[in-house]
Amino acid sequence: MKLRKLVTFFVAVSVMMFSVVAYGADDSLKIKDIGSFYVGGHEIVLEGLPAYDAVFTEGGPVRKVDPNGSFETGQMYVQYVQLKNAKAKYPVLLWHGGGLTGNTWETKADGNPGWQMFFLKAGHNVYVSDAVERGRSSWSRYPEIYKSEPIFRTKKESWESFRIGPTYDDDPSKRISHPGVLFPAESFDQFMKSAVPRWITNNQATQEAYDQLVQKVGPAVIVVHSQSGAFGARAALNAPDKVKAVVLIEPSGAPDPAKENLALLKNIPHLYIWGDNVDKYPTWPKYYANVARYRDALIENGVPVTWIDLPKIGIKGNSHMLMMDKNSDQIAEIIQKWLESQNLMK
Repeated sequence: MKLRKLVTFFVAVSVMMFSVVAYGADDSLKIKDIGSFYVGGHEIVLEGLPAYDAVFTEGGPVRKVDPNGSFETGQMYVQYVQLKNAKAKYPVLLWHGGGLTGNTWETKADGNPGWQMFFLKAGHNVYVSDAVERGRSSWSRYPEIYKSEPIFRTKKESWESFRIGPTYDDDPSKRISHPGVLFPAESFDQFMKSAVPRWITNNQATQEAYDQLVQKVGPAVIVVHSQSGAFGARAALNAPDKVKAVVLIEPSGAPDPAKENLALLKNIPHLYIWGDNVDKYPTWPKYYANVARYRDALIENGVPVTWIDLPKIGIKGNSHMLMMDKNSDQIAEIIQKWLESQNLMK
């Protein structure tokens, strides 16, 4: 593989290491509309389940609950903020990772503004979604509708797998962070309040909802994180006329390149960004290698690819949650400058 074809983008990034431009610093965001909608989903009918009695409010009457009937399942919630004078050609769609919701992008765990605000100030209309089964998208009965039980990520697993530190303890004073880690460890417990259950049998419904979102909103730029990396990559394959760029923040999966017509993506630039300490965990090198295999296949098929390992260009200490790290605006600016370099602004 001739990786010299890989677009490095390092010159511009090196400049940004020393200063961060305050997009929209005059605090004069002019909003045209704020709203939400649902995409995806279908009706399902449940039958033969036993009814039961329940009291819904303190002091309320006993009511009969009949769980049989028609329900909606597989829907996805999307919130949008549209600017009066957007500077970007296309809206930015922000897709979160596993066991999380769109809250990932709204406000950081330490209370500072998240990437939703950053990209609004940079001139983009922004769409933040809660994937199928997450947050305001709601979830459905198990095992009648969902075929696997919910999985809940523990605080210990999150501390370690999100590469915040090697040692978790329920006593915050005994937790050990990686040297120089930029995730605000003092805000970790607050961050974990945003964790939600996930299911391993809903990938098809989730992909269908994301694809419908692209059809409804596109053309658009997709920014994905972790689990949604595979959904974003496939969304581009499913709608190469609507997806104008894909930004992948530490994607944990990718389609099998041997089964895809990657030449469809030759006009869709891809940006990959990776944080620090990937090599210190048994799972992350496997994720990294799998995604790198997909990257190499993209390059072979003439797809413009930019691959940034932040530590290799002197930006060290980023966790898996780059959009919540203390230098998250610096990372967002790298993305913004890349979008500008791809002629995706007006």
